[in-house]
Amino acid sequence: MAKRNNHNDVFLTSAGLKELRDELGALEDQKLPKLVKRVALARSFGDLTENSEYSNAREELAFAEGRVDELKELISRAKLIRSKKKKDVVKLGCKVTVHANRDEHTYEVVGEWEADPGKKKISHNSPLGKALLGKKKGETVEIEAPAGKIVYEIKKIH
Repeated sequence: MAKRNNHNDVFLTSAGLKELRDELGALEDQKLPKLVKRVALARSFGDLTENSEYSNAREELAFAEGRVDELKELISRAKLIRSKKKKDVVKLGCKVTVHANRDEHTYEVVGEWEADPGKKKISHNSPLGKALLGKKKGETVEIEAPAGKIVYEIKKIH
């Protein structure tokens, strides 16, 4: 029986997974211990009702603890995107070069947690990502944008 994708899966490249693990390690090993010490020091200043340093330190600690929980959850649900040797169709984890409006762009199709349009990493759930998935070199896709329709022609699948 084929394995189905769970809607809770978090698709990541190996670099994206490493980034999350590095952030988690830095939070647990460095930032949280410093924040715990900061809270303890601020508590020692006395009256907590008028102690803004204590309130700020507690807030920052709570935020960092929340991020640790979020990262652990993401990592536990991570599904590694495996790059296949055969690059005949656009798949999650591949790079694709497209031509649109006299310009050529190369995008990497990644999971939504790793998407970063500034770095040309587009989510497989974005309009362009959805349109490109499963397409072959030479095919075109149309995306409705605020400025009108944009036609992308797939030039290369890396």
